[in-house]
Amino acid sequence: MHRSTGVTLIEMVFTATVVAILAAAALPSFNHMRYNAERTAAVNNFFHSLFLARSEAIKRGRIVSLCRSANGQTCANERAEWTDGWIVFVNLNREEPAQRDAGEELLAVYPGWELGSITSNRVTYSFRPHVQGVVNGTIVFCDPRGGEHARAIIISHTGRPRVSNKNASGRTLRCGE
Repeated sequence: MHRSTGVTLIEMVFTATVVAILAAAALPSFNHMRYNAERTAAVNNFFHSLFLARSEAIKRGRIVSLCRSANGQTCANERAEWTDGWIVFVNLNREEPAQRDAGEELLAVYPGWELGSITSNRVTYSFRPHVQGVVNGTIVFCDPRGGEHARAIIISHTGRPRVSNKNASGRTLRCGE
């Protein structure tokens, strides 16, 4: 009786071909899933930083600000993008736009998002302990798939953020503008 000790070349080529076809068919789904996961992580990080700033302002009785930062220590409002990262800090001297100075406590550092773009209609966000009427804004997160897959964090005049796939007027989000 003769036992087989392996597979033939034809069997191996056929199996490799089937695996390659299945992988090629599944790849777009995996990329879509990856983009969704990356975008969700970036939106959640920013959402968390807004809640942190808002709650710390109330807790400390001081202005707490959020600004773009390339180095994780200082605000780089004119030289950095939100995709470079951002920081949350206690804004003792109440600067507007916010600027972190020596002696102002750094509360959190966020790494940004390399896969897509983050745009905002504000340079910084500052939360006040008692009056929240000037915090409103919109932050849009776009990945390479465009506006159809974009998400926005919309901050109301009271400082409460919400996530949406539409802008504050209910229109489709736009990317690259």
